[in-house]
Amino acid sequence: MKKETDHELEDEWRSEYDFSQLQGGVRGKYAERYQAGTNLVLLDPDVAQAFPTAKAVNEALRLLIQIAERQKA
Repeated sequence: MKKETDHELEDEWRSEYDFSQLQGGVRGKYAERYQAGTNLVLLDPDVAQAFPTAKAVNEALRLLIQIAERQKA
């Protein structure tokens, strides 16, 4: 059974937290990195065994792109 509380809308921060004393924070420090995005792909085990590193995967895909572009011409 869910416990009922009277203070559901109260502030969750404790009174002893003084955020005015925090220093060193930089607004937007990771904004550019976030905008660039990340493209993660989960490889099936058999594919991961053939291409164990990101470099190996990228080289194989670049080769595939070159072959596909030659086929178009």
